[in-house]
Amino acid sequence: MVTGDKHNQGIKVLSNTETNPSSWGINNDYAQLRKVLLGKPEFYRWVEAGPLIARTLENAHMTGAKFDLQTAMAQHAEMVSVYEENGVDCRYLEPDPVLHRNFFARDSSAMTPWGALICHMQLKVRRADYVTAIKFYQDNNIPIWNYATAGHFEGGDFVIVEPGKVLIGYCGERSEKEGSEQVAEFVRNEGWEAITAPISREFVHMDGLVVPLDEKLLVACLDALEPWLVNQLKDWGFEFVDVPYREAKNLGVNLVALGNGKVLSMKGATELNEKMRALGYFVYDPDMSMFTLGGGGVHCLCQALDREDA
Repeated sequence: MVTGDKHNQGIKVLSNTETNPSSWGINNDYAQLRKVLLGKPEFYRWVEAGPLIARTLENAHMTGAKFDLQTAMAQHAEMVSVYEENGVDCRYLEPDPVLHRNFFARDSSAMTPWGALICHMQLKVRRADYVTAIKFYQDNNIPIWNYATAGHFEGGDFVIVEPGKVLIGYCGERSEKEGSEQVAEFVRNEGWEAITAPISREFVHMDGLVVPLDEKLLVACLDALEPWLVNQLKDWGFEFVDVPYREAKNLGVNLVALGNGKVLSMKGATELNEKMRALGYFVYDPDMSMFTLGGGGVHCLCQALDREDA
């Protein structure tokens, strides 16, 4: 595992016109990240949008949690600066005052080796996010591989753990079993393995429970995963950096592997960040509280468009 000076290992950031738009696709979610899809939270606000933000709103009278758009914009900009410092080409969904949560770019689509999967979101406030996702892929000449149609399905439940293997989750009120099974069949038709698994609604998506960190190494909240699924991952040869429940319920698992021994995590995942540093990783941990309190972490805020093959 590589460590080093974060100021000396980035490469030149390319503009949209300098970068080959046909360079796309991922067969993993841990090798060097080259392009990422983000959004612009200029219309962001806290609204009822699932169990994570519901907990924030219901406890605000005791915690004092309060939304501030300028703070959110500053936190998002700090996250973007981490990508840019590491030479990642940042692309953006078009902001829309109606689709005011579409900047959580993980869920309206999912990138694969075969093109983009367009998702079918269940929340009323996000149901039409697919519009800006489709427009982005068409405008950037990135092929659309497939569409989730059998039931609701969201990109946070599509986790490529390594080339050839995908975990696909569902909690019912976001992704549904029917949608997840359809997407799993899409994957199997390409010759990859896909396993579907139910998750607790409090974690919303599978990427709230499992995210790849490196080859054969997963960040996971093992206590919250079904035992049979943990056994399956062990049978596949994976090891784990275990995240305690108290951090996982606040999106501690929801990090982004940048490759080259670097990780984009968040300030609140204190114990996890210490574990990753002890393993030799360089960990960025910006304060992203306006987003974690609002329902999503740094993994929710991005969609990898292009990574080195693993």
